Amino acid sequence: MSVASENPKSGLDLVKWLLVFVILSLAVVGNYIFELGALERAIAIVVLVIVAGVVAGQTHKGRTFINFAKESRSEIRKVVWPTRQETMQTTLVVIIATIIMGLLLWGLDAILLRVVSFFTGLGI
Repeated sequence: MSVASENPKSGLDLVKWLLVFVILSLAVVGNYIFELGALERAIAIVVLVIVAGVVAGQTHKGRTFINFAKESRSEIRKVVWPTRQETMQTTLVVIIATIIMGLLLWGLDAILLRVVSFFTGLGI
């Protein structure tokens, strides 16, 4: 199979991506040029980003991404999430392991400090 047959693309995809770039550039440049209040700027930027997203969603890659997001959402519903008790127990185990490793490293550091001080003659 050729790559071209696996990825059918519209001839307008490049134009659509350029339009997305122009819309997002307009959002950035317009934010600096126009003297609007914070609320009006935020609304304008959100609207322009949504419009750019809709245009990007009309491209081949955009449709592929939307399909991927839908499939991911259906897969995440199949996940068996841990109960609160399992989460608390696992968190406790991690905290205890971290404290033990911290104490071991602290002790090793103290021993190595004394060994180096003994050999160098520096009373650190």
